Amino acid sequence: MKVAFLGLGVMGYPMAGHLAKAGYNVTVYNRSEAKAKKWVNEFGGNSAATPREASVGQDIVFACVGNDDDLRSIVLGSDGAFSGMSEGSLFIDHTTASAEVARELDQKAKTLLLGFMDAPVSGGQQGAENGALTVMVGGDQAHFALAAPVIDVFARACSLMGPVGSGQLTKMVNQICIAGLVEGLSEGLSFARAAGLDAHKVVDVISKGAAQSWQMENRYKTMLADEFEHGFAVDWMRKDLSICLAEARKNGAALPVTAMVDQLYSEVQSMGGARWDTSGLFARLEIMRKSSGG
Repeated sequence: MKVAFLGLGVMGYPMAGHLAKAGYNVTVYNRSEAKAKKWVNEFGGNSAATPREASVGQDIVFACVGNDDDLRSIVLGSDGAFSGMSEGSLFIDHTTASAEVARELDQKAKTLLLGFMDAPVSGGQQGAENGALTVMVGGDQAHFALAAPVIDVFARACSLMGPVGSGQLTKMVNQICIAGLVEGLSEGLSFARAAGLDAHKVVDVISKGAAQSWQMENRYKTMLADEFEHGFAVDWMRKDLSICLAEARKNGAALPVTAMVDQLYSEVQSMGGARWDTSGLFARLEIMRKSSGG
């Protein structure tokens, strides 16, 4: 099977690498040509100058870019992926984007007799590098059956959630839950310090009970060490939460905690933490605590 991968950022670069290591013939495209050449030097395969050229003759075209507009820019137009794909081939989008753009591109794909699935991922850079992502898919069963064995080379779980758009909606639920968890963990650790407790011992105890979470297990040590130059950036989390809040305005869901955490992240950005990991919420609380004499 021949595949292409469009977008070699912190997620796409290792995801495409897993495909190459699994034996797939991979052609890559990246906005920065130097990054594409670096990937080819590391994993083999080929690079192309445009998304269209990368997509010619491919069975599956994967993409993982920044946002809705980035996605449209690599899919549509004379140099876009759709213009190079053959009838019956499949486009799989791993970008965290809106359900609206997924449905828009699906409709365009149908007119060209192409397949389309939205398949956002969770697990961050570490999950991408370790081939342990969780993939949430929107599409039809036939396309999913074709794609799932390929996706499995960089995923630990891959589930079809419903028609096109359902993957993005599921990813929104994921980000809504994470936002509240990270703020709760940040407040708990800051409270533990203010109370004079050994925060490491506190986590050792409560992580064995109902408070346990992935964020607690994987972030509390770096948070307590004031290390935030890693992981999923605040800028990207705010982009994701803006998608969640926009969708909630359409479907009537109430997201008071999500809206609050989004504003707290804006404060982290103003502190210079735009590229910090999302656990940078803890830094904000610690600055507040110390400034109050705590």
